[in-house]
Amino acid sequence: MSTATTARPRTDLVPPSTDGFVHVLRAEWLRLWSVRSTAWTLLATFVVTVGISMLAVWGTMQGVQDGQDVGPFDATSLTLAGLGFGQAAIAVLGAMVISTEYSTGGIRSTLTATPHRLRLLGAKALAFVVVSFVLGLVSCFAAYFIGRLFLLDQFHTDLGDPGVLRAVVGGALYLVGSGMFGFALGVLLRNTPAAITIAVALLLVVSPLTGLLPGDWGDAIQIRFVSNAGQQITNAQPLPDQAQPVGRLRLVHRRVAAAARGRGGPHAPPRRLTGRTASAVARLSRAGRRPRSRRR
Repeated sequence: MSTATTARPRTDLVPPSTDGFVHVLRAEWLRLWSVRSTAWTLLATFVVTVGISMLAVWGTMQGVQDGQDVGPFDATSLTLAGLGFGQAAIAVLGAMVISTEYSTGGIRSTLTATPHRLRLLGAKALAFVVVSFVLGLVSCFAAYFIGRLFLLDQFHTDLGDPGVLRAVVGGALYLVGSGMFGFALGVLLRNTPAAITIAVALLLVVSPLTGLLPGDWGDAIQIRFVSNAGQQITNAQPLPDQAQPVGRLRLVHRRVAAAARGRGGPHAPPRRLTGRTASAVARLSRAGRRPRSRRR
């Protein structure tokens, strides 16, 4: 008489889960640095930010020495003038971080390895935020110290002066916000050329044109527009007639939230089946619940 034995599953042979947030974040970090465009875009952001800031300070001080009317300006914000162009470069990188996978079709394998879309989107955003914030700090402090060498004595500032350190660190946060703006457009559009075009157009082209809008409503739009509101944070002494930096942060939050709720995003509602498709699925499900007859 033989006794039946029950085979126990070999749990020690089951590999550990690799779709945890830490594993996904490590994979997205390696993916971000494995692309050549990442290093080149970061280098372009640094060179543009520091170079244009230095030229802006030098040109303004030359105008002051020649007796030209340069108008009122904030010395700290002047040393960070290159952020107006550096924001476009970091926004391009933000759009490429997410939209490139949709353009090449690599998003299929990524979602197969990480089916939790919210976790995947959060890992991509966190990796990009860390890189862009470190780049922003290096670029803003370099632009400030290099630009300060060209300031005249009456405009000289120090990091210990009121609002100066906040303005320099705020410039780094401004770069992060611009990059996340491009990131959100990449999630929404899923097309790299379209996301880059719209991001650059809104940050560099449309923003100066808002000054041509007439009346009080034109002024209200101008001070609350994307880059106009964000550059307020680079002033050591914020002007009372301009929007506070929180306006820019709220705008970025709305763009990222809209991207999360966008078509096929992590919060996208499931599609409802209708018509013949619903009938076919119902028949298949009923057939699957029927018990199969055993053959004797």
